[in-house]
Amino acid sequence: MTVRTRPALWWRLAIVLSAGLGLILSNSSLVYFTIESNVIVLGYFIGAVYWMVRRGTVLAPAPRLRGAATLYITITGLVAHILLNHGADPLPGLVDGPDRLQNWSSFFLHYVTPLLVLGDWLVLKPRNASRWKDLPLWLAFPLGYAVLTELRAILFPSFPLKYPYFFLDPTTDGYGWVLGQIGQLTVEFVVLGAAVVGLDRLGTRLAGRSAGEPAPERVAEPEHADH
Repeated sequence: MTVRTRPALWWRLAIVLSAGLGLILSNSSLVYFTIESNVIVLGYFIGAVYWMVRRGTVLAPAPRLRGAATLYITITGLVAHILLNHGADPLPGLVDGPDRLQNWSSFFLHYVTPLLVLGDWLVLKPRNASRWKDLPLWLAFPLGYAVLTELRAILFPSFPLKYPYFFLDPTTDGYGWVLGQIGQLTVEFVVLGAAVVGLDRLGTRLAGRSAGEPAPERVAEPEHADH
């Protein structure tokens, strides 16, 4: 069986297709965390598919980058569904209304891609490749995004979209409120990042137990995986 017939390759191609379609259909810019996280996912999984075909392996490269991409796109999905859409059903907008293309874009970017990437993280190899000490590095990007948004708004007050998200906008409640929102999100992101690492390790242990074998040690990272 070659890598081209393995489900892992086709699953990752589906991630590329979902993220790519969402970005192509979108009329949003890189100022949004949604767009940035999907660009990261798209770039990583294009590279992963190339790596898999070239090396003839089902192992994805750069597992630490894979973990970061998983965290960022999961943040995108949860923030969109809970904070921005207030848990609303995204399906009706796909078949009715004048903004169907944008609804489809949002559906791919906020729902399909996050679920596919999370499935990749939970099921496909390598497993047990993430480390607890990766968490601060992973979290630097979403926190840096928030800080950069505030600095850009201060330094460039005429910027066309100063505050892409309501929880970063100090216009009404001030910077103290924004700082509180960022602090709350940081705690939630730490918990989410810990869950990403924990699920990776738990999945490995469960796989070993179901096979009647002891849980394997950390999967060795592919050569030059983090470059």
